[in-house]
Amino acid sequence: MEIFTSRPDPSSTAEKNGIQTRRRKLVVAMTGATGSILGIKMLIALRRLNVETHLIISKWAEATVKYETDYTISNIRALADHVYNIHDMAAPISSGSFRIDGMIVVPCSVKTMASINSGICDDLISRAADVMLKERRRLVLAVRETPLSNIHLQNMLSVSQAGAIIFPPVPAFYIKPSSVDDLVDHSVGRMLDLFDLDTAEFERWEGWKKQ
Repeated sequence: MEIFTSRPDPSSTAEKNGIQTRRRKLVVAMTGATGSILGIKMLIALRRLNVETHLIISKWAEATVKYETDYTISNIRALADHVYNIHDMAAPISSGSFRIDGMIVVPCSVKTMASINSGICDDLISRAADVMLKERRRLVLAVRETPLSNIHLQNMLSVSQAGAIIFPPVPAFYIKPSSVDDLVDHSVGRMLDLFDLDTAEFERWEGWKKQ
């Protein structure tokens, strides 16, 4: 289990080629689907990349974390810069006027995907995702479910047409993983590629290798 006790200095990467740049900001939402380690590793990767994180954890995500991992909820909250209650509809990330670069729902349950697709906005995860869509910002849904029903597939198509990216964390066997961590790191890295963020912590495909 990896725990960080100090935060990176925001000013350390705030200047590039002599030009002051704004620190990148992402919303990370964790739902109750299996695969909570994906959300945890996402927070760790973003912290290393000095990206400001705005975290929402659902009640069932907390239960899944306790069942699947050795992390405590306080450990996970400590990885984020800002943490919001899922019922806090007045949070900054619930407004389109708040400047943010995108959002990742990881893992994303089919229930959450359905809520986002329908535009219900009955909690902060679905509202923040709705903001991403209406403001034309990047929204990535790491949907964890199998097999998929017609309802799931229709929701995937519809929310994709609205601008979201569906990213099922499918294992990449070509990296010849030696552990589950290898597969998790690959999925996390590929998700962050979608935000032009490079973790440099997974193997990329470079063609067939000679045996």
